[in-house]
Amino acid sequence: MADGASLEARLCSEQYGSGAARGCCAAVDGSLQWEGFPDSVSPDYLPYQLWDSVQAFASSLSGSLATHAVLLGLGVGDAKASVSAATATWLVKDSTGMLGRIIFAWWKGSKLDCNAKHWRLFADILNDVAMFLEIMAPVYPICFTMIVCISNLAKCIVSVAGGATRAALTMHQARRNNMADVSAKDSSQETLVNLAGLLVSLLMLPLVSGCPSFSLGCFFLFTALHIYANYRAVRALVIETLNEGRLWLVLKHFLQRGEVLGPTSANRMEPLWTGFWPSVSLSLGVPLHRLISSVSELQQLVEGHQEPYLLRWNQSQNQVQVVLSQMAGPETVLRAATHGLVLGALRRDGPLPRELEELRNRVQAGLAKESWVIVRETHHVLDKLFPKFLKGLQDAGWKTEKHQLEVDEWRATWLLSPEKKFL
Repeated sequence: MADGASLEARLCSEQYGSGAARGCCAAVDGSLQWEGFPDSVSPDYLPYQLWDSVQAFASSLSGSLATHAVLLGLGVGDAKASVSAATATWLVKDSTGMLGRIIFAWWKGSKLDCNAKHWRLFADILNDVAMFLEIMAPVYPICFTMIVCISNLAKCIVSVAGGATRAALTMHQARRNNMADVSAKDSSQETLVNLAGLLVSLLMLPLVSGCPSFSLGCFFLFTALHIYANYRAVRALVIETLNEGRLWLVLKHFLQRGEVLGPTSANRMEPLWTGFWPSVSLSLGVPLHRLISSVSELQQLVEGHQEPYLLRWNQSQNQVQVVLSQMAGPETVLRAATHGLVLGALRRDGPLPRELEELRNRVQAGLAKESWVIVRETHHVLDKLFPKFLKGLQDAGWKTEKHQLEVDEWRATWLLSPEKKFL
């Protein structure tokens, strides 16, 4: 149920003509929330769908040019072409794509929810690359089969990444327990756009079929429009749950200025390319046996940890590994991730609160060679900072009862001090 709206009783309802009536309920903040659009979807729904329609139209036109090139390469219209050879090429192409789909889903499936915007943009750019390969395939007939196989492999990866991220974004935009309704309308909208693209393609293909250079020029024009529209669509999204990138942006602003960025500001600043992640390597939910091999190591790891997680920091590699307790909830995971990013901030420049500034000076001067000592002391700092940070997140509109942090499923138990707290 969305945004704390109470659906137990309707305050009022309205009806236009013989259409269906829609009800109105009271939100927690005292405002009225009507059933149906626009209150049934997130505020970013309309700008996202507008740009998504533009990119789908451009992609449909590019796809028509790519299909034309592939059919030309297979020998359609050539009396000397062999049907069996064309069939074999098509089967090899499809089987390559199927294998790629399976491998990619196994390799990256768990990461798609965490970084839906990044993978959405990646999928569309990869789709453009695949179509470019298809257009260029007839130019190199000796390598035609290999090129179309690579292209179809890329398209199958696009299918997995694009479909999964579309589902994640639909879940974000559906605000009245209406994910199926939003998904159905999105599918209908895409079908309508593709139909329009098909009609335009029927007029366009006779013009470009006899001029490869003109066809290639049209493809680059549509591709540029496609990438730009995709960027605008993804940038229009305002996701209120925290992944590692958004958490780092909000935390850095909080440490430097004492303020918490709202979802709109943080999403606008969020990098859409993977090369701009925080320098610290953060792993949440790692197995306990990976961090310890003796009783003394376990005792050292547990010492000073009063929260339901254990954290090890490798200073030389700036790597943070977190073991989560069976009792760790979403806010515990959020604190553990914040703890790891704070440790990473000790090795970066920029203003920090006084307590962390002192620790950074010790780390950078090489006076704190024992990482577990710094981990223990940052626990004490977070005991003061994190409650304020968590309240600031909630006041700014972030949903802290869930997150999009990448967390493995390993959980552990250990002997804890009596003062252990649970979030």
